[in-house]
Amino acid sequence: MCTAPVLDRKRNKHVMNALIKIFELLFNRIQPLKQKITLPLLLPFFTGTLVLVFLTLTLLRSDTENYRDELGFTVDNDYVTIEKSPQTILPLVIVIREKIKPGESLSSLLEEKGFTPKEIHLIKTELTGKFSPRNFRSGKSYETTKNRNGSLLSFSYFQDPATTIHIEKQGPTGQLTVLRDVKSCNTKVASLEGTVTKSLLNSLKSAGRPRLMDEVTTLFSSRINCRTDITAGTKYKILFEEKWLMNEFIGTGKILAVELSLPNHTSTAYRYTNEKGKTGYFDEHGHAVNQCTLFASPCNFSRISSSFGYRIHPVTGIRDFHGGVDMAAISGTPVRAAADGMLIFKGNKGLAGNMVTLEHSGHYFSQYLHLSRYALNTGYSRTIHQGEIIGYVGSTGRTTGPHLDFRIIHNGKPMNPLAAMASSCAGSIAPAKMGNFLARINLMKTQFDNNRILVAASHLTPSATRRALVTI
Repeated sequence: MCTAPVLDRKRNKHVMNALIKIFELLFNRIQPLKQKITLPLLLPFFTGTLVLVFLTLTLLRSDTENYRDELGFTVDNDYVTIEKSPQTILPLVIVIREKIKPGESLSSLLEEKGFTPKEIHLIKTELTGKFSPRNFRSGKSYETTKNRNGSLLSFSYFQDPATTIHIEKQGPTGQLTVLRDVKSCNTKVASLEGTVTKSLLNSLKSAGRPRLMDEVTTLFSSRINCRTDITAGTKYKILFEEKWLMNEFIGTGKILAVELSLPNHTSTAYRYTNEKGKTGYFDEHGHAVNQCTLFASPCNFSRISSSFGYRIHPVTGIRDFHGGVDMAAISGTPVRAAADGMLIFKGNKGLAGNMVTLEHSGHYFSQYLHLSRYALNTGYSRTIHQGEIIGYVGSTGRTTGPHLDFRIIHNGKPMNPLAAMASSCAGSIAPAKMGNFLARINLMKTQFDNNRILVAASHLTPSATRRALVTI
């Protein structure tokens, strides 16, 4: 540890003057004796002289103008400035990114982050037409922004790399603003073709495009059951649109054409827009693929005794939701399958009485309640054809009289059976327009079979070759 010198500049000057006088005195004393001084006597004299010179230089180096200690002090009366460590200053806003957990919904997450029930209702109303709750999935990312006090400022949900939903609170009023930010994407036409080894869904998963399965299933829902009819060995070709943001794949778009070579027949669907601007899917003969009525009336009935939706229950007298339509008919009237399907339930269902449930293609189910008895040829997992008798009208369960409670479920939600049965057929391509339609089909077939196109994904299996065709 260094110590600051106590001699100042003035004292050093006095020391120097004193040393000069000592040297002068010694020199004057030596002069009379210089004839008698020998070398042995001279050496100690010079040694002492060098020691005095060294001490003098050491004292002179203690000049306070050149000395600094570890903190830069020069003298004992220097002014000391005390420094403080900088305080940790919180940022103006705090942004936290997290992922949606399984089981979390948009409402539950917004409530957890601090939105009131009234605000959540307002948000969901504002999101109508901008965002579907089906796009709110576990594993997706979201961000919350808070101020220093922990008050929520905004919530952002990243639906995909190109689409972000922003919910912001404006200023001290807390007024909500809901925005849907969509980045501009390039649309490309791509094709997938291959041979099914396990299932079509498995093949599409291997190609990285599993979401095409829902589109194909819905497209052919009135013609084939994609789950059971598409088996190993089925050849497929799918022409569709894709969305890309720079070099990043965003998602699939519209299906343009599908060709399925099943063991017994070939099913095709081509997207076509006529001169009036109406768009539909048609087979190679120009017939509508899935635009006609899927469900037929299940029985001969005299009237609708209770409609679909909210009603006053005839037994309990309480207003509740009715998920089907009650068709009043004579007990014993045959009940027929409304569409081709597979029988997945036959038995007593409590208040519903004797019930039959059929599974149809396209995520549709039909249910037949309050039956008096079942048809003899109905068994579990048996394929049932449209119009085939599956049971008879009765009044089992909680009823006020014989009737059929007919229900249709689509994607897990009840739909109005009368609306489903009333859907009209789009018809076929007019003969005079078949030339334009066939030219469009030939263009799509060229896009299917063009070997000069760029392979857009090298990770695909040999049974599923995907090609990016053009940017449109």
